[in-house]
Amino acid sequence: MYDALIKYLNSYTTTPLSEAEIELIESVFQSKKFRKRQYFLQEGDVCKYTAFIVKGAMRQYTIDDRGDEHIVRLSIENWWATDRESLMKQTPSIYFIDAWEDTEALLLTKAAYMDLIEHVPSLSEWVKNLDLNFAIASQRRLNAAISLSAEKRYQDLENTYPEFLQRFPQHTIASYLGINRESLSRILSRSVKK
Repeated sequence: MYDALIKYLNSYTTTPLSEAEIELIESVFQSKKFRKRQYFLQEGDVCKYTAFIVKGAMRQYTIDDRGDEHIVRLSIENWWATDRESLMKQTPSIYFIDAWEDTEALLLTKAAYMDLIEHVPSLSEWVKNLDLNFAIASQRRLNAAISLSAEKRYQDLENTYPEFLQRFPQHTIASYLGINRESLSRILSRSVKK
């Protein structure tokens, strides 16, 4: 289970992790299995962990007053699932995060995260890369939401994360794109005709 994490971390650093660093990393992560639909985080709770997904898929979302879900993030293998604001500021979350599939994850507390950054120098490089990638993805998603048509947002998702279309059902994809199921069905039927 830890092999996937170590491979992932090494892919973001110029200096491979030493055996001692790998032992330290493995000692602070906790393995956890989530059943499909099991919560990792519920609205109002303080996020205690960040989760590295080894196998499976998760979704992060809010629920409005009408009971509609608004998905803000989908996560699959080698991705992280967390509410960064709640975790770092230790404030109640506005999000739900649950397993969309049976999921195996490695959990890390905020304290352990900070300790790793302090004691494993090459992980500072990983954090910088992770933050940069997160900022770029967030900026692209925001730009798409305010300036692209629903069809262009779908095409962008199809080009950027085609695996999402295989792993998540249409209603989840529609919510992630900020459209209703009917609009997604129209987009899909038009793309089939092309």
